[in-house]
Amino acid sequence: MNNSTDVKTDRRFSLILLFALTLFTSASLMFVIQPMFGKILLPLLGGSPAVWNTCMVFYQTILFLGYFYAHVLSTRFSQHQQILIHIVVIVVSFLALPLGLPDNAVPPTEGNPAFWLFWILLLAIGLPFFVVSTTGPLIQKWFASVGHHTSHDPYFLYVASNIGSLLALLSYPFLLEPNIGLASQKTLWSVGYGALCVLITVCAFVLWKSQQNVLISEAASEDKQELSVATRLHWLVLAFVPSSLLLGLTNFISTDIASVPLLWIIPLTLYLLSFVIVFSKWNDKIHPLMVQLQPIVLLPFIAYSFINPAVLPYWVDLGLHLLAFFLAIMVCHGELVKNRPSTQHLTTFYLIMSFAGMLGGMFNSFVAPFIFNAVYEYPLMIVAALLLRPGVRAAFADGKQALLQAAFPLLLIVVGTVVFFSIDDWSAYFDTLGVALILLVGLTYSFRNKPITLALLSGALIAFTMALHGLMSNTLYQERTFFGVLAVREATIMDEQGHPEKVHELFHGTTKHGAQRLSAENSRTPLTYYSVPGPMGQLFKAYDGVSQNWNVGVVGLGAGALTCYAKEGQTWTQYEIDPLVVAIASDPKYFTYISQCGKNTTMRVGDARLSLDKEPDAKFDLLVLDAFSSDSVPTHLLTQEALAMYFKKLKPNGLLAFHITNRHLEIKRVLADHAKNLHFDGLLQEFKPKQEMPLVVDTDWVVMAKDSAALEPLRVSGLGSWQKLPLSFDLKPWTDDFTNIVSIWR
Repeated sequence: MNNSTDVKTDRRFSLILLFALTLFTSASLMFVIQPMFGKILLPLLGGSPAVWNTCMVFYQTILFLGYFYAHVLSTRFSQHQQILIHIVVIVVSFLALPLGLPDNAVPPTEGNPAFWLFWILLLAIGLPFFVVSTTGPLIQKWFASVGHHTSHDPYFLYVASNIGSLLALLSYPFLLEPNIGLASQKTLWSVGYGALCVLITVCAFVLWKSQQNVLISEAASEDKQELSVATRLHWLVLAFVPSSLLLGLTNFISTDIASVPLLWIIPLTLYLLSFVIVFSKWNDKIHPLMVQLQPIVLLPFIAYSFINPAVLPYWVDLGLHLLAFFLAIMVCHGELVKNRPSTQHLTTFYLIMSFAGMLGGMFNSFVAPFIFNAVYEYPLMIVAALLLRPGVRAAFADGKQALLQAAFPLLLIVVGTVVFFSIDDWSAYFDTLGVALILLVGLTYSFRNKPITLALLSGALIAFTMALHGLMSNTLYQERTFFGVLAVREATIMDEQGHPEKVHELFHGTTKHGAQRLSAENSRTPLTYYSVPGPMGQLFKAYDGVSQNWNVGVVGLGAGALTCYAKEGQTWTQYEIDPLVVAIASDPKYFTYISQCGKNTTMRVGDARLSLDKEPDAKFDLLVLDAFSSDSVPTHLLTQEALAMYFKKLKPNGLLAFHITNRHLEIKRVLADHAKNLHFDGLLQEFKPKQEMPLVVDTDWVVMAKDSAALEPLRVSGLGSWQKLPLSFDLKPWTDDFTNIVSIWR
């Protein structure tokens, strides 16, 4: 590098501290802004996990552009030129401060809003986030040129960067978000950004003084070692698969638990932790252990999470997903670091890493929803991670070895496919099937040292079980949108006389969102969570004498069952965020609730909190909150501010009915706390049918009113077991923070 002797032997710890602090600050800012803006954007687009995943794609894209900029800057310009150019970019980025959404940021109500969201993020935080994203590779490259005795291997600084990322992610939900309002958060972030710019300037000053003003270009390096295409592709796939797995796991968690930044942070925390470990000095010892543990955890994970997820408690299933994910990315990232280049190719290495991360995010957010009608990319990447275990490159280099490893699983796949399509009724073979699958899991583990065989057998196991589930579910229609996977399935029940009867069921993700009996005498009867014996049937019966002219609003359409409680003189407005739900519920081929009962119903497509805010105050006599994304209630609809807004839209004696059925969260505790703080009265019923009735299920509802007198007809009706809403669970009031989700975990 043409360094002078005194620069080469520089051993000052202050230099390491300066550059590490700069990277730490940069990473902290990057990973505070992500959940912060996720929280800002959530009310605009509801509780879909696709909101966070699209944000992740934006961050990965800007990160790639920042790395590309750092690569070009450090390989095409002298260090003095680099400093001058970067200072100009930093100055320009201050035009985007203070942070905030553009005026009139209203999402489209039709079509996929992902590109709109991308554009809004670009306008709001694009410039400062770009500067932050350039810091990692650029500062490490500058450190490689200041002549410190550790400059030959600056990758250890990446640990400081990822520690900053981890601390920022973990401090946001537990320290920043509960104690600091959004406006103050944005101000503090801007102050931190200013501090980062000062640190970058000091690093630039150190580089300037080092007198290393040489042209750093690929042509100028005489001892240049060219990177092979195979090496670059290996780096690419090793970074692509963990990125895709990250979003796949995020989709799983936020679909079935709750769409809140706190839970989205869990997979990202594990993702960053893997980088901290693999770039540390302990990776050489830890990596072989991860390789050994991966199949030990993976096969029970496949057995329970894909074959029969109901066998174990949900928290165990979630733990298996998290552990399998962590081991998979540890193996991939460990292999990535093992194959890292010298500082000569440092920016190229990081550029390919960031490009692969962006591709992984784009694949999950933009490609997979168009080519798959369910979330198949997640299990696909589990198999891909197995194909990246040590030994795969050697096997493929020796074509014969690769063929031998692939031969047995391919033969098994062919035989299994023939058997699968030759059996009409699989229910008769459940016991045999269970034994066969257990044997297959054991057989797969025996090939743990043959990565191609292990991957193909695991893929066959997952594909077979998913295909079997699809076949047994009798799916009539399935489609995937920005807001999740919707499916209409046909099932057979036994009616009151013991005769079989066909029903149609609507599923969002893994959760049933409504059902309808198809016989003419039963097709107008609301079922599942809205059944006549249940809380909603009781409510409409209790107010039957005074509800002839009610104005009713319903948030969340489902199959449209509630519309069959509508009376001739009433006016109903249905709010639904997903246009496909409206299309399915309105199609008589699948459901006829709306076509039979919804003559006085108006549809409003878009996020309910935004749509309701535009309605006149004191409009509704009854407002029903029934919004779910799979099994999770979008938490921006549960805040104290949201509740206050709902009551603004209700008449003085109006009623608010809240559907709170959930496998994992005790939402009654949140509503009880709101009722206490806002001085509202409320009744709770945790309904369980007294006798088995077709498609009448357990369900929990809360009905609230400003004046307790408005609840008196329901209280004295003798219908159901209505209880006064509990007053206190020692919760901090849910304003716009979601941290208390931990406190209401079942």
